[in-house]
Amino acid sequence: MARRSPSPGPGPRRPPPPARPPLALLLLAAAAAALLPTGDGQNLFTEDVTVVEGDVATISCRVKNNDDSVIQLLNPNRQTIYFRDFRPLKDSRFQLVNFSNSELRVSLTNVSISDEGRYFCQLYTDPPQEIFMTITVLVPPRNLVIDIQKDTAVEGEEIELNCTAMASRPATTIKWFKGSKELKGKSEVEQWSDMYTVTSQISLTVRREDDGVPVVCEVDHPAVKDLQTKRYLDVMYKPQIRVSQLLPASGLTREGDLLDLLCQVEGKPEPTDTTWFRVDEEMPPHVIVSGSNLHISSLNKSDNGTYRCEASNEVGKAFVDYMLYVYDPLTTLPPPTTTIIIPFTTADTTATTEPAVHGFTQLPNSAEELDYGDLSDSRAGEESAITAVDHAVIGGVVAVVVFAMLCLLIILGRYFARHKGTYFTHEAKGADDAADADTAIINAEGGQNNSEEKKEYFI
Repeated sequence: MARRSPSPGPGPRRPPPPARPPLALLLLAAAAAALLPTGDGQNLFTEDVTVVEGDVATISCRVKNNDDSVIQLLNPNRQTIYFRDFRPLKDSRFQLVNFSNSELRVSLTNVSISDEGRYFCQLYTDPPQEIFMTITVLVPPRNLVIDIQKDTAVEGEEIELNCTAMASRPATTIKWFKGSKELKGKSEVEQWSDMYTVTSQISLTVRREDDGVPVVCEVDHPAVKDLQTKRYLDVMYKPQIRVSQLLPASGLTREGDLLDLLCQVEGKPEPTDTTWFRVDEEMPPHVIVSGSNLHISSLNKSDNGTYRCEASNEVGKAFVDYMLYVYDPLTTLPPPTTTIIIPFTTADTTATTEPAVHGFTQLPNSAEELDYGDLSDSRAGEESAITAVDHAVIGGVVAVVVFAMLCLLIILGRYFARHKGTYFTHEAKGADDAADADTAIINAEGGQNNSEEKKEYFI
């Protein structure tokens, strides 16, 4: 038999201290409370969490105006993660961040897809309160690859490009860019378990300007920023040709000038054959062709014609024509002058005007512009020449009129001076019986001796 302890001495007996419930009972009570109907949750608060796979998620249960009730956190399987500040769940990824009368905050490191779901916050009030929050796990694309139909394309050819974003959650949105211009692609989505693989396709008709331009595949996903990959277009095209006139620098080609033309060629692949020839005619013997240069030492009219620069590569052939027109050499003439001659021995006058020196209009050569400075000079010369001719004509007319008037005055003066009144006084005597004027004068004066003297007055 067990020995009884000696009875205590006289005096009041103290009640034994209340026994602390074991941990198993606490967990059982927590599990039972989880099955109880929930309250209105007006004092319990939490928030949903979105986290990228592999990062840290923070779970928080907050209580407003808590009366020292017990807070606990449960996982989606209704297993207790934390009861107050005690962690019964054997998962070291859960760590207590903060515990107080108003908050239970727990962190979950190295989050994976399996951690996604609802987590419950419970508050042991009367009646108990419960609220849940959701952890959402994002998975960025595992790989991003551009697959191009042809590594090298020919100008005008249509090519296809595919971009694949593998194993993402949620499904990825793919955007395309050529340089800075956005393109529209066609996407297909495949689901494998909880993951999504997205493939987007575009078609391009390439041009020579696209050579070396990047085509970018960019991912639009909440788990990642600025994820993209690119491929540079490799486009082959036939030669591009441009003919430049190095000499003469003024652009006008005149007889005796030196002509120097340069044929600039660009293509991909590099053109291997560049030639100069004269269209429909033989090349003049004095023309020198050296590679892409054409040289004529002294131009003449026989050089007029069309000269062609032609180049080719693996893609094709191209050419550019230069039309040569040789103008007369530039000459320098004296400025226009006007000379008026007035003779003094005749009534005719002669006005001589030297023609003014006129400019000329130069027609443009192939791919050259008109020289508007020469045209302006020509117009100015024509206007000054017309003005000089007008002045000469007016001066000549005035001189003729003046000279005619002077001659008329001289003739009239002489006429009146020779026929003053002597004719009437001396001829009156004996005029009636005389057969002519000489006989009348002789009769009037009385004899032959004075006849010569009297004729003097008549004449």
